Amino acid sequence: MNNDNKLKIGWQAASRVGVVAAGSTEAAAAGIRILEGGGNAADAAVATILALCVTDHGQCSIGGEVPLMIYDANSRQTKTLSGQGRAPLSQTAIDWYLEHGIPGDGDIKMAPVPSVVDLCTTTMQLYGTISFGTAAAAAIQLLDQGKEPWMPKLALTLRKMVSEEEATPGSRKDKLQAASDLFYGRHGKNGIADQLVADYVEKGGFLRRDDLASHRTRIEDPVTVSYKGYTICKCGPWTQGPYLCQTLRLIEGYDLQEMGALSADYIHLVIEALKLAMADRDEYYGDPDFVDVPLKALLSDTYTGIRRELIDLKQASQDARPGDPYGPRPLKGPGVFSPGVGGTTTCLVADRWGNVIAATPSANVPDHPRDGGEAGVTMSNRLLSLNTTPGHPNCIQAGKRPRITLTPTLVLRDELPAMALSVAGGDLQDQVTLGLLLNAIEFGLDPAACVTAPRFATAHHQDSFDPNPIRSKTFIRPGSLNLSDSISQNVQDDLASRGHQLEIQTEPIGRPVMLLVDQESGLLKAAGDPAAGRHAAGLDDSI
Repeated sequence: MNNDNKLKIGWQAASRVGVVAAGSTEAAAAGIRILEGGGNAADAAVATILALCVTDHGQCSIGGEVPLMIYDANSRQTKTLSGQGRAPLSQTAIDWYLEHGIPGDGDIKMAPVPSVVDLCTTTMQLYGTISFGTAAAAAIQLLDQGKEPWMPKLALTLRKMVSEEEATPGSRKDKLQAASDLFYGRHGKNGIADQLVADYVEKGGFLRRDDLASHRTRIEDPVTVSYKGYTICKCGPWTQGPYLCQTLRLIEGYDLQEMGALSADYIHLVIEALKLAMADRDEYYGDPDFVDVPLKALLSDTYTGIRRELIDLKQASQDARPGDPYGPRPLKGPGVFSPGVGGTTTCLVADRWGNVIAATPSANVPDHPRDGGEAGVTMSNRLLSLNTTPGHPNCIQAGKRPRITLTPTLVLRDELPAMALSVAGGDLQDQVTLGLLLNAIEFGLDPAACVTAPRFATAHHQDSFDPNPIRSKTFIRPGSLNLSDSISQNVQDDLASRGHQLEIQTEPIGRPVMLLVDQESGLLKAAGDPAAGRHAAGLDDSI
């Protein structure tokens, strides 16, 4: 079963029976071995995610979050799983945040409810075939080999969950539920949840047993738009994902092929459309369980048309310009002058049965403290993606999900999977995703060429990790344009002449992985940018 001669691990891979693209080689290997043993994409994705929480720790952790999208071949449906924890349920806690702000610098008050465990068990219950113990085996082995103080404690936590699964009578789903219930302290189960709460209390956090026990992974329909014969599927406005859909709607009225890949006209148009879509993201997006996000209006023909007219093909905008989808009007008001790569990693899986998964695990684990308490569960900083602005759709409320940057992508053609993408990089994620999508759809590049092509992005938007209640003060760099240094000097000069504030980067802009499904031949291709430390693995076709 674990015949390493049948594993192809590098930065690109092709197979007709299964591929994985992820952060580390060990995590990619964990996923591909599950596929090799007969597991499906859901099984392999969970194994990969759990391994990433060890190998890519800091970028993601068990205490973090992981939005996941799946195309299920059995039902022929695409769903999103909201692997995102919520703010504390205590109104006293929320009042404290509103008075004092949402702290950073390693303060445990910035941690939401850990969501990775329930995301994994829910994914396996609905779509998987194996046990939690089998999925967690690679992660436990990696933890046993590790040297960090949280590692043996987390290994013991996972082993407790495996033991609970094994001791529980009933179906595989019942056993998976028991493992999850032990972690979250549901139905009076003690142990792990008590350790988590003890850590919160000791470090001054607000999360308690009720927060843990009430956590459930939401299953949702994706937000979709059509573009050049493809259906682009994104998570809802509790992520930044729908602004990619808005951007595609804005640029679909232009002939990008005539402009040419990476020409000054092409880069200028895409960046100007991104600025408009991200302004709407910053103005309107939030947890739809709490706020009415006008997505239908934001994606409508009428609103798209009047917003498209704001794009000046000769001059770069220096203003933040949210529109008014309710009017509709192209501008809500006068412009307001209001990137680095964030702590996130990547996971894509496709199997021989036609199932495809895209996930974006994260946590932004602070440098201190990293002991993880007695359970070894290091925390996320994701409550920093809320704010304390009264009336803002992303203002913190009891039990609210932060509007996160994590934004996996699935793409369908003729109602079947065509592509999957995941990018690490905070506010860069959908900007990089957009470039890769256009590389493939408009210019016919395969995943290896897409992930290694020069990239561009802008910091002309609010900082998704700055909870400052005065939102204009979180605006990063008006008019900015980051370009890969391999983009030609002539193009750089042209863009500068249009008013873009250029920043030339030698380091990768974002960290992408990409997967392509050729429905005619059955070939699966996966690639991750080698300069950004991404990896891909494929099964030998004889499996």
